[in-house]
Amino acid sequence: MRFFARTVTFVLISLLAAPVAAQNREVPYWASMRSEEVNMRVGPSEEYRIDWVYRRAQLPVKVIRVMEGWRLIRDADGAQGWVVARLLSPERTVLVVGKGLASMRDGPGESSALRWNVEPGVVGKLGKCEADWCELAVGKRKGWVRQQRLWGAGEP
Repeated sequence: MRFFARTVTFVLISLLAAPVAAQNREVPYWASMRSEEVNMRVGPSEEYRIDWVYRRAQLPVKVIRVMEGWRLIRDADGAQGWVVARLLSPERTVLVVGKGLASMRDGPGESSALRWNVEPGVVGKLGKCEADWCELAVGKRKGWVRQQRLWGAGEP
């Protein structure tokens, strides 16, 4: 019976420690908005005023500082502020940036067949990157887009 109690205790402690360990990542790193509405504050506490409200789930952000359940983030426009950690996801997403339409191709290269054109402001899930091209999934549509047109791809 003691062995069983110790095993259960060990398993519970391990499961509880995993989310805490995930919070202690080396900065900077990429994250995305977990919720449709996320408040960005001027300081790392709910006592600080709200500076901006994001209303877009999966929007990519760069985490540049970690402090006790809060993350200092920077968005694609360069705005930065504090967000409660539980509202961020480690899922890698990207934002299409730049002027004009971005080509989404069948493979990583200009010679690959054009599948779709993607407008600036579109958010999608990031796949693998190679030769300055990255896989992008927007809904059910998938293809390859030049990495320079994707904010949230590459090293943070």
